[in-house]
Amino acid sequence: MSYLGSLPTDATLLQVFQKFPAPASKLLDFHELVMRAPSAFGPGERELIAAYVSGVNDCQYCHGVHTVTAEAFGVPEGLLTAALADLDSSPVEDRMKPVLAYVGKLTRTPSRVTEEDAAAVLAAGWDEAALHDAVLVCALFNFMNRMVEGLGIRADAGYAKTSGVRLKEGGYAGLARLLES
Repeated sequence: MSYLGSLPTDATLLQVFQKFPAPASKLLDFHELVMRAPSAFGPGERELIAAYVSGVNDCQYCHGVHTVTAEAFGVPEGLLTAALADLDSSPVEDRMKPVLAYVGKLTRTPSRVTEEDAAAVLAAGWDEAALHDAVLVCALFNFMNRMVEGLGIRADAGYAKTSGVRLKEGGYAGLARLLES
């Protein structure tokens, strides 16, 4: 239920963005940069990180939307559920496990992240730019999770499917174009 009385009780994040277009347009530009610009991580891997962080935070809205988006990019169905239940035994690719462990720890206990945690990501074959990109995705989705939860935004599985497919097809730039209409 939206906590913004001027919006419907079942308001979506898109409706919040439309109500507050100035910060939303800048935020979506940043999303496009972090989630779609060239990176060692493909768009599906970044959506996997976003969905994982959102799952760790129990943000059902973002977890649902970004799980659908990750799956649209080829992440196997059920992988996120397994990763959140037990990352070590999940079918997540071995190279991605230290990345998800890192962003999970950064989400749960940011002051406890250590050089050894970063070293595990690097030892899996990722470079410093990839570590930086993973941290940016993590930070962005911790921000978004708090925005969504703080405004009382909720969505059902049907909306998550619609939004996830829209993000896969048009990216965050496509979502920003919806603010112009």
